[in-house]
Amino acid sequence: MMFKRLTGALIGATLALPAVVSTASAYELVIPSLDYRTGPYAPNGIPFANGYHDYLMMLNERDGGIEGVKVKLVQCETAYNTKQGVECYEKTKDTPPSRALVYQPLSTGITYQIIPKASVDKIPVHSMGYGRTSAANGKVFEWIFNFPATYWDQAAVLVKYIGEKEGGMDKLKGKKIALVYHNSAYGKEPIRTLEKAAEKFGFELMLLAVDHPGQEQKATWLQIRRERPDWVLMWGWGVMNQVAIKEASSIRYPMDHFIGVWWSGSENDVLPAGDGAHGYLSGAFHAPGDNFPAHDDIKKHVYDKGKAQGERDRIGEVLYNRGLIAAVYASEAIRNAMKIHKTKEITPAMMRDGIESLDLTEARLKELGLPGFTIPVKITCANHAGPRKVALQQWDAKAKKWSFVTDYYDTMNDIVDPLIQEDSAQYAKENNIKPRDC
Repeated sequence: MMFKRLTGALIGATLALPAVVSTASAYELVIPSLDYRTGPYAPNGIPFANGYHDYLMMLNERDGGIEGVKVKLVQCETAYNTKQGVECYEKTKDTPPSRALVYQPLSTGITYQIIPKASVDKIPVHSMGYGRTSAANGKVFEWIFNFPATYWDQAAVLVKYIGEKEGGMDKLKGKKIALVYHNSAYGKEPIRTLEKAAEKFGFELMLLAVDHPGQEQKATWLQIRRERPDWVLMWGWGVMNQVAIKEASSIRYPMDHFIGVWWSGSENDVLPAGDGAHGYLSGAFHAPGDNFPAHDDIKKHVYDKGKAQGERDRIGEVLYNRGLIAAVYASEAIRNAMKIHKTKEITPAMMRDGIESLDLTEARLKELGLPGFTIPVKITCANHAGPRKVALQQWDAKAKKWSFVTDYYDTMNDIVDPLIQEDSAQYAKENNIKPRDC
């Protein structure tokens, strides 16, 4: 049933560049949405794009927009292709009646390519939990944000979790941890962190690359069956995740020792493996499910009015909720920018100020209809990565749902912070950037 619905969604997806969702007015808040509803990664791109769209559309329908100003959502199809994503950026950055306020590239490759462009154009980029990890250093990356946590933070937390399960970090010595990763800039992001952790805690790190799009993994899992690592981590996306989980199940690898990055932890990733996916784990920074008041408002103001782009029974899926929280961050930064600059007609530079001083508290999340949905986020000039905390969720194949199985862990600052400083300093040197005084 899931695949029938996905097929229908793919057939119905528009390829127009760009498609605009708005209501005409003298001034509107222009927010591009770099979607991928086509191509091998569409099953993951579609629910994220729907969640992003639906929350902003709900604000338009329920509240008349943000502080009474309509959102003009400009959708552009990237197909998860870096070149096409850069073209989308160029096509949408000067959309009338104002400039684009913020970009969510939803691709590490696209993010890397538009970082220098957006920095010159002075348009903020929010690569939420992905992209270039060292953009966490706001002193160097003035226009780039990656809160609420980075890939390096997540890698560190997954090692922490493994250490906890093994009975203490000292018990990691002599253990073998494999990383199955998408052979791209995205998939390679955690390697440096894991190498540093391996040096510190004495475990052996196996690196197993999987080429795009990830459908052929027989050799990878034969190697895992042969060497039998104690734990397997995965930095995958799209069909790669589905194939990996099915292959792991076929060799009877213990699923409670198989952990994916938060981009490898959606319903699309586990359902194809059936009962074989039971117990599989992934990182997380927001709750699954549709049992929040904000979801009720989306159903009432978007789906009941026939203004949705997705299917009602997919509201609350992990990646739908990820698109939703991305839209929450954008809309709350807009409110903050309006308050700071005492105007409802904000510029990208004002939007940057709104993001850099964002303080999304638990009380505010409750007001938004999302109590306990995610952790509070506070951004500063120096810290563009926010709280940098990560939780773990686990798949219950019988109930067909994800559930949190841990609290939020702090990152390993002693490992991650020096890497961020080193990488951001190198970027500043290569690009003649004088770090800001924060």
